[in-house]
Amino acid sequence: MPFLARGRTGPFAAEAVTTGDTRLHVRHGLVAACLCCAAGLFGDAPRELSTIASNVTPPRLSRSVAPDPAFDSLGIGTAGLLAMAMASATARPLHARLDAAAQAIEPKMIGWRRDFHENPELGNQEVRTAGVVARHLRALGYDVRENVAVTGVVATLRGGAGPGPVVALRADMDALPVAEEVDLPFASRARAIWDGVDVPVMHACGHDAHTAILMAAAEVFAGMRDELRGTIKLLFQPAEENLPNGEIGGARRMIAEGAFADPKPDVVFGLHLVTFLPAGTLGYCLGPSHASADTFHITVRGRQTHGAMPWRGVDPIVIGAQVVSALQTIQSRQLDVNDPSVLTIGTFHAGLRANIIPERAEMTGTLRTYDDDRRAYMQRRVIEIAENVARGMDGTAEVHWEPNGYPVTSNDPALTERMVPSLARVAGAARLQLSQRSMAAEDFSYFAREAPALFFWVGVTPPGDDPRTAPTNHSPRFYVDETGLLPGLRGTLHLVADFTGSSRAA
Repeated sequence: MPFLARGRTGPFAAEAVTTGDTRLHVRHGLVAACLCCAAGLFGDAPRELSTIASNVTPPRLSRSVAPDPAFDSLGIGTAGLLAMAMASATARPLHARLDAAAQAIEPKMIGWRRDFHENPELGNQEVRTAGVVARHLRALGYDVRENVAVTGVVATLRGGAGPGPVVALRADMDALPVAEEVDLPFASRARAIWDGVDVPVMHACGHDAHTAILMAAAEVFAGMRDELRGTIKLLFQPAEENLPNGEIGGARRMIAEGAFADPKPDVVFGLHLVTFLPAGTLGYCLGPSHASADTFHITVRGRQTHGAMPWRGVDPIVIGAQVVSALQTIQSRQLDVNDPSVLTIGTFHAGLRANIIPERAEMTGTLRTYDDDRRAYMQRRVIEIAENVARGMDGTAEVHWEPNGYPVTSNDPALTERMVPSLARVAGAARLQLSQRSMAAEDFSYFAREAPALFFWVGVTPPGDDPRTAPTNHSPRFYVDETGLLPGLRGTLHLVADFTGSSRAA
């Protein structure tokens, strides 16, 4: 397999591919980029080419942008690249049957989604949801294991068309402690206890739809079992939104409890609803797609005194303010600004009265990076800066990093390049986008460290609404245009059919 070294040039990220002594530059999203040149730049392309391009669609490319010379270094030119991409994206009879099955099950899928939305459950509390899932899968003939990582469900189906790879598919089931502000007949009015507090509960991140999509995919696969090669492993995961007090859960705990064993997946696919894309649009990213996420606590201790006599004490609020400012210099002064990371102090609590300097101040924050070395470096620097700033001001600081952080979620470059034609075939004209990576985090990252992974995005912003201003995931006004669910389902079905080689046999 050629070595892939990431770099970024022009309107798309580029790959430097080394094979022997020859270095060739290949665009990220090879298929999509080729089609940009064909469908976007060659306005007078013949009808055959136009028809093909309508089935495999690239990220948007301005007509004013010239073709990248990198294509020419392959020695086969844009037309050759296009032919390669089109051959990979050819629709076969099984694809049509999968699409028909997806269309037929769409009403049931939407019904499941609405039921889960109206009855949301927080992390490790998804008892009702997991029960619905497990009963459905058993009725379809899956080998089902329940109570994995508290409420998770793992199910296996062996295809009847012969041996093949093991493909894992993941859907997260948990909701958020958010009060819904969307006027829907199935809006959530649920409440639950979270970290000892009574809170409202809402599916404000689309996990209700993820679960419904995978349930629908499970039914389609079961109905076409004799046409499928290999093995399908379904992972219905709890607690993706993490757990309080540093508790380990979700994907990490599922793996620890054997979710990736017997059989071990060769690849894992996942999806996520997003509002930064319109409904009907699919997005993907090569390499890091979601940042790591870590939570930290800083406790600054000084010496209490009267607010009128600060010289008789040590003010932890002033120390804390200096710590907050100093921490922001890690990214702005100690790291390459071309490789972004985010360090945010989200809470700062100290004192009870205006005229009393308190004994201590407490802060919490989050760290986001796209690189494991960067993540470790910044964690170390937060500790060093906080401790030394406090010491220099005659106080102390203690930094605690929660143990349940998430690493970077990375799409395997070779797998992504291979599967882009599958997504392109589903998305249609102008509806597959090579998207920018996200600073949001995903504990799908733990699955992606166990097997090559592809995690793609499913747009759900209604037509006519601006995705740039639509309420984001985790908002109490998060809204799902349910027409976006079908492309997510079809994308899942096509990825499995193509990777297992089932589509080639049909």
